[in-house]
Amino acid sequence: MTLDQSMSTSAVESSVRSYLESKLKTTVDPAQDLMASGLVSSMFAMQLVVFLESTFDVAVVGSDLKLDNFRSVRSMTALVERLQGAGSDG
Repeated sequence: MTLDQSMSTSAVESSVRSYLESKLKTTVDPAQDLMASGLVSSMFAMQLVVFLESTFDVAVVGSDLKLDNFRSVRSMTALVERLQGAGSDG
């Protein structure tokens, strides 16, 4: 297991949540629908792509760029974990 993969779900979730709360100036529940609540626009979602890529050393491309992957803290956490797992396969 690499160092990147050893980051727990709670650590990824905490990092994503902290980033969002610092940018949005409000508390965010991990399951909260950020799009439906109006907290995250499609333009801000692109900032989230950059944050996830730079923080977790993943590449978010193609079908992974769909808004559903950025709808909640939990969906972003799942995306990061999936991409980190995919990166370890080759």
